[in-house]
Amino acid sequence: MTQPKTLYAAYTALIETVLTDLVADGVLPAGTSFANVTLEPPRDASHGDLATNAAMVLAKGAGMNPRALAEAITAKLAAYPTITSAEIAGPGFINLRLAPQAWLDELAAIAALGADYGRSAMGGGTRVNIEYVSANPTGPMHMGHCRGAVVGDALGSLLEFAGHKVIREYYVNDAGAQVDVLARSVHLRYLEALGQEITIPEGLYPGDYLVDIGQKLAAEFGDQYAAAPEGDWLILFRTRAVAAMMDMIRDDLATLGIKHDLFSSEAELQASGKVDAAEAWLREHDLVYDGVLEAPKGKAPPEDWEQVALPLFRSTKFGDDQDRPIKKSNGAWTYFGADLAYHFQKAQTADALVDIWGADHAGTVKRIKAAVAALTSADGATPKPFEVKLVQMVQLMKGGQPFKMSKRAGNFVTLADVVDMVGKDVVRFTMLTRKPDAQMDFDFDKVVEASKDNPVFYVQYAHARIRSTLRKAAEAGVTPSDAALDRLGTEELALVARAAQFPREIEAAARAREPHRIAFYLYDLAADLHSYWNLGNDRPEKRFIVEQDAELTAARLFLGAAIGQVIKGGLGVLGVEAVESM
Repeated sequence: MTQPKTLYAAYTALIETVLTDLVADGVLPAGTSFANVTLEPPRDASHGDLATNAAMVLAKGAGMNPRALAEAITAKLAAYPTITSAEIAGPGFINLRLAPQAWLDELAAIAALGADYGRSAMGGGTRVNIEYVSANPTGPMHMGHCRGAVVGDALGSLLEFAGHKVIREYYVNDAGAQVDVLARSVHLRYLEALGQEITIPEGLYPGDYLVDIGQKLAAEFGDQYAAAPEGDWLILFRTRAVAAMMDMIRDDLATLGIKHDLFSSEAELQASGKVDAAEAWLREHDLVYDGVLEAPKGKAPPEDWEQVALPLFRSTKFGDDQDRPIKKSNGAWTYFGADLAYHFQKAQTADALVDIWGADHAGTVKRIKAAVAALTSADGATPKPFEVKLVQMVQLMKGGQPFKMSKRAGNFVTLADVVDMVGKDVVRFTMLTRKPDAQMDFDFDKVVEASKDNPVFYVQYAHARIRSTLRKAAEAGVTPSDAALDRLGTEELALVARAAQFPREIEAAARAREPHRIAFYLYDLAADLHSYWNLGNDRPEKRFIVEQDAELTAARLFLGAAIGQVIKGGLGVLGVEAVESM
């Protein structure tokens, strides 16, 4: 069976056919690109069902007035039976009204495609590496990591749904001073397990989550390292501690339904010589040279500035405001140098890269984008697409006040504790109810509230309402049917029109790398469903189940099942369950 073409795809193809005909007619010049032509719902629903900017974006190339080109386009569109009107608005926008059959055909397509409705081949199988979370392996996941974790994971699902192959990657920062601090903290817990009284000094990690690791080391090694010099145990304790922390981090992420495909170790990256290889490659391509950084004027020098000759990356060649050191004067790699090599490694196996970072790293975005552009554009190649998505912190609130809670961390709120309190779905959906770069309050009172003001409840309740109605109808012997869909009226077709936007929302969100758009869309679709449902409170003839009219009931149940499928599909992209009842 041929897969049905969804409505926006079908009418986009129709617009392109019309424009191609105008090229053949000589109205538009040969070779005209239709890349910037869009088809979308009008901002004001009273203006029609679909709107296109075709005349506006193509008129200049055709040497025409936009309205004159719009008239040529509408003249051809008028020949299509499912377009009941094509009207020109303003300077040349075209608004289309569709016959009811167009929406009924889309309703049938939703039913036919089922869980695949909205799935796209847009990505063409291109490989996108998404690196997210990448928290230091020094403790359990806390709520500071949560938002980026959800955004990255939902983005991965979104891109897969849109036809990409996705590599979900976690960069383990196990080469810095923080893991030596972790090892020393674990050594104290090891001594504690051997029966010694300990005091955890300032600068070490105090959390109880290290107690178990210390006990296991004591059971394995006895007092072998109790009085030994640090050099005898530091590497061993660091290795064991990092491994234990990564197991804990994986478990914490699993509570949110998050799994990574790849865990890359910074220590292994450096030990393998890949950072040196990246420097050599950059020197070969004249992108690294030895030079002295100028001291910044009028302010204290940054930490990475030294008045000595250092290997500098030519980041100014790629839009940065100054060249950046990749090594310190003592020969150690700068953070930027190690990150540069890491991105070089990622680019070997991906066609595009996305990093999800905390907003506190905003100052390094320009230089790492410059580095990736350099590393992927040698010998005249087109640079691989690379984006950094910044995620703001989340403020925890309860009872109108900032909320403090810690059971095992020592000084922060753990992700696992929050998931235990409110559930995975609430946490995931809530993290996507605002743009990632906007500040967010996570209000424990609001996120469990059964109201329209709680988006996750509002969307899940819409799905649950539909499923409850289908079960009730089945008990009465009535099942969904498309036999009498022509009995659906204006209000019902408006629901189909909203559902029909799902495939284009998927593609738009995937192009923009913005999974929160799907959460916003689902809220709007749920609002439409609830509004239609409420019509039946005062008008029994508008209910999904209409007594004494099995035919109309079956048609509305078919509609309800389709709307439920779209909600379920959208929630699935976000990693949230579509509940059967509430």
